Amino acid sequence: MYLKALEIQGFKSFPDKTVLNFGEDITAIVGPNGSGKSNISDAICWVMGEQSARSLRGGKMEDVIFGGTEKRSAVGFAQVTLVLDNSAHIFPSIDSSEVMVTRRYYRSGESEYYINKQSVRLKDVNELFMDTGLGREGYAIIGQGRIDEILSQKSADRREIFEEAAGISKYRHRKEETERKLDRTEENLVRVNDKIAELELQVEPLRDQAEKAKKYLILRDELRLLEISVWLDRLEEIRAAAIRLQTEFAAARERQQEAQRRLDRLYEENEAFSQKMQDNDMEQETVRDQAAQWESRAADEDSAIAVLRTTQSHNESAMALLEQELAEQNSRSQSILEQLTEQRRRVEEIDDACAALRGELEDLLERARSAAQGAGGAAAQAEALRSREVLAVAAAADRRSALSALEAAAGQMEERRQALDQERQAAQTQLAAARQESRAVRRELEDARDEAEAVGNVISGHTIRMEGRVKREEAVSAEHLRLTMEKNEMDSRIRLLTEMEREYEGFNKAVRVVMQAGERGTLRGIHGPVASLMRAEGRCALALEIALGAGLQNIVVDREEEAKQAIQFLKQRDSGRATFLPLSAIRGDRLREKGLENEFGFVGVASELLTCDERYREIFQSLLGRTVVVEDLDCGVAMARKYQHRFRIVTLDGQVINRGGSMTGGSVSRSAGILTRANELTSLKQKLTSLEQKLAAAAREKEDAGREVNAARYELEVAQTQRRTAEDAVLRLQGQADHLAATVQTLERTMENLEGEDTALQTRLTENGAQWEAVRREIGTLEDQAAALRAQAEEQLAGQSDLSALSGRLSEDVAARQAELASLTAEGETTRKALTDMERFRADMEGDRTARLRRLEEYKAANQETEREIDRRTEEAAALRLKAGGCKAKLEELRAARLRLEQERGTMGQDIKTCNDQLLDTEREAARLEQKLSGGAMEEKQLLDKLWETYELSHSAAMEQRIQLESLPKANRRIGELKREIGSLGSVNLGAIEEFDRVNTRYTYLTSQRDDVEKAKGELAGIIDGLTKEMTAIFAQQFKLINQAFEDTFLDLFGGGRATLELEDPEDILNCGIEIKVQPPGKTLRTITLLSGGEKAFVAIALYFAILKVHPTPFCVMDEIEAALDEANVVRYARYMRSMSGNTQFIVITHRRGTMEEADVLYGVTMQEKGVSKILTINLNDMAEELHIK
Repeated sequence: MYLKALEIQGFKSFPDKTVLNFGEDITAIVGPNGSGKSNISDAICWVMGEQSARSLRGGKMEDVIFGGTEKRSAVGFAQVTLVLDNSAHIFPSIDSSEVMVTRRYYRSGESEYYINKQSVRLKDVNELFMDTGLGREGYAIIGQGRIDEILSQKSADRREIFEEAAGISKYRHRKEETERKLDRTEENLVRVNDKIAELELQVEPLRDQAEKAKKYLILRDELRLLEISVWLDRLEEIRAAAIRLQTEFAAARERQQEAQRRLDRLYEENEAFSQKMQDNDMEQETVRDQAAQWESRAADEDSAIAVLRTTQSHNESAMALLEQELAEQNSRSQSILEQLTEQRRRVEEIDDACAALRGELEDLLERARSAAQGAGGAAAQAEALRSREVLAVAAAADRRSALSALEAAAGQMEERRQALDQERQAAQTQLAAARQESRAVRRELEDARDEAEAVGNVISGHTIRMEGRVKREEAVSAEHLRLTMEKNEMDSRIRLLTEMEREYEGFNKAVRVVMQAGERGTLRGIHGPVASLMRAEGRCALALEIALGAGLQNIVVDREEEAKQAIQFLKQRDSGRATFLPLSAIRGDRLREKGLENEFGFVGVASELLTCDERYREIFQSLLGRTVVVEDLDCGVAMARKYQHRFRIVTLDGQVINRGGSMTGGSVSRSAGILTRANELTSLKQKLTSLEQKLAAAAREKEDAGREVNAARYELEVAQTQRRTAEDAVLRLQGQADHLAATVQTLERTMENLEGEDTALQTRLTENGAQWEAVRREIGTLEDQAAALRAQAEEQLAGQSDLSALSGRLSEDVAARQAELASLTAEGETTRKALTDMERFRADMEGDRTARLRRLEEYKAANQETEREIDRRTEEAAALRLKAGGCKAKLEELRAARLRLEQERGTMGQDIKTCNDQLLDTEREAARLEQKLSGGAMEEKQLLDKLWETYELSHSAAMEQRIQLESLPKANRRIGELKREIGSLGSVNLGAIEEFDRVNTRYTYLTSQRDDVEKAKGELAGIIDGLTKEMTAIFAQQFKLINQAFEDTFLDLFGGGRATLELEDPEDILNCGIEIKVQPPGKTLRTITLLSGGEKAFVAIALYFAILKVHPTPFCVMDEIEAALDEANVVRYARYMRSMSGNTQFIVITHRRGTMEEADVLYGVTMQEKGVSKILTINLNDMAEELHIK
């Protein structure tokens, strides 16, 4: 047999279907690292049944499925198929000459195995390859690192490969299976012996119980008749008492309803008082708001008055400023008037001086003309020239005077300009300061307006919050009142129920007497009635109460002695009868029906649906352990049919299906039962605790709401005060802003006048300068003309010195007089012009003074109007405060009225309390009677339940079995005697005879079974001994052959030395370890662990070749096992492998050249596409033939 083909699809890096065909020779698989060579070895290992993902170099088995690449998506399954040649029938179980083994694995985790396309189990695949060297424990596949792993393990762990090579694996597996069967057989034998011993212990006690059961049946029948008759007599007494109690209960109920109606009327009146108080509070709030509005309006008037006074103060300041300006203006006007007077006087002096000078000049000119006439012609011509000279000099002097006047005028104008500059700078400084102050005031005004608006928004918010908090306070107060009334009602109900519990209302007379004696200490060991020792869930309470029936009034005691004392106590006082449950004697009974809890409508076993102290658990197991609670009657009927009426069933609404199939039901009072009362009391106490918490929370909330209302009212008042302050600031700043605006306008007009005057002066100075330049040029021309005329005159008068001298003197005098006259004339014109300007300025000042006087009068009139407005608003504020005072007085009246209402309400509260106490008394009486009725009804029902539960008899059926009693006491005594006799029998098993037959039959059967098991045990032990002997013989023989082959193979591969395999314990060859000892050429003998890495690998290869030599496998896959060898040893390894290829087909995964050279076929594995392996094939033998290579 050999491996013919390997088909891979979706396994690791082979997504596509890949087929590798193998010959019987050596096949080498080569390729670079990471190309997927070892995945071929993993595929062969995997298809042969490998289950360890770690052995396949993965984390989980899903990793063997191709996971996809950047270009390819993942596949859904991995499949590998091996095709093996079976012509030599190495697989005897298969007749075909070819065996195809397939394994398929899906991502969902499902695996499929096929042999020749037939679906098989993994176990079938393992058994197919067992003892062929190809199994999971075989040596046909030597993977990466397996060489070093085998050699580095403990010697005892190397046995698997030797056992596989020796062919005893199937024997070991068979032996292990037989040992497991033997273990199971011994376990069965132990169980059979245990059961036989258990049954042996049951036989004798069952015989005694059967005899006791016969005696019990006789006593039970007599007790049955007596108890039925006594219970029926008691039923008649209970029904007669019920008729009487019903009449008393109806009367008590009528008194209770009358008291309730009276209390309702008082509550209605109380509600009316509450409404009046609420109306009073609302009216107080309205009056308080009205008073606050009057106060607010009065405060607004005060604010307006303050603003008016501020305006008045600003006007007075402006008037003072105007008066100061007028005083300064009067002073300046007076100074200008004095200057005008002085200027007019100077003009008159100049006019007088000019007239005198003109007279003198006329005289001089006349003298000059006379002298000229007395002279000759030359003299006349000279004189004429002199006259012309004199005129020219006079004209020049006149122009010089005009020039002096222009210079004087320019000086005055320059002085005026300097004065204007000083005034303008002062006005500009004042204007800048006024503008800066105005801007600051405007900013303050805007801030004040923003603050006033913000405060207005705050007031709106506070008003809304105030309204919400007032509504919340009203709602919280109403809720507090409602909770208070509800708590009072609940307190009354709890007191009533507590008193009824304390008085044991609803229990029969015997229970009350015993419990009262126990509380006094007369009786000891009394725990209480069953009803007081348990608590039931709300919805199950009625069902448990019906289920317990009369058992609710059973009294739990410590021991039988305490029960005897209590019974004697009742007899002495003739207080009736009671049932006692001693803790020391009562044992519970548990329902053991399989699958019951899964039934539709199942609520639970009754004993598990209640809460009690663990001391009483057996009591309730006894009373309710075989009673089931279900949702409704339909569920109960279905369940009873299914379980053949073996236990009692009670529905949540109190309907009963008894054992045997009878049914009890009808309407049930949901408020009169003992358990119902206890549950109601517990529920009320829990509700009261919650209600008290709610009431406390409501009180805190009411207090918080009151504080919040007061805080909101205070915040609103503070905000209103802030708004008034902000509005006062706005009005004050508005007045300042108006005053500063007027001041700025005045200063701006002054600046405009000064700038206009400065412009005019500048123009006049420019014109004056042009005139001055023209006059100066004219003076130069006239002086040149006078000089020329003087020269001509001197030429004409040459030799006439006297006349010339006279003429010169006259000319000089004339010139002097004319110059003086011109100077005075110029001064006069300048003075007149200055006088005109001064008069015009004075007129302007008079106009400005008139405007200031008019503004002063306006301010005075505004102040008078302001004073009248202040008086009016003062009167209005006083009137508003008077109205607010009236509101306060009315508020005091409302408060007094509320106090009176509270007093009346307190008186009514006392009436309500008295009426409530009366109602409580009537309720207590009605409840007591109702409890008696309920107790009688319950006792009646309990007796009927007893009849049914004890004897499965209805009332009519019981009447048929009733016997005539001589006397009730005698009957009770006989019942007691019968019960004592029955009690003395102890626990009676009525089915003891039937049980004894069943146990005896079982005992006989198990005895025969024990003999059969012991026989099988002996047979299995014999099989194990035989397998052990056969395995020992085979392994000893094969180990010797492998050891010899190992020595030969080592010698061939190493070229010398020696090697041996040794058993650590020759006496236990099937379990001991195997030691490998070698001596390479030229070295001493040593164990394998002392060799180098290459030597270890070569020794391991020698060992594998030795095993293959002794037991050749059909094929062998070796994955780079020669990686640690040097080139020389690789060549030896390859040649030795060639020498063995006749018996074993070799598939070698390698990187070494020496191995490749010995191969017949080369498969190249490449990964041209990332993550996907491809196969290339080269047949070296074919190539050698083609190339004629030998």
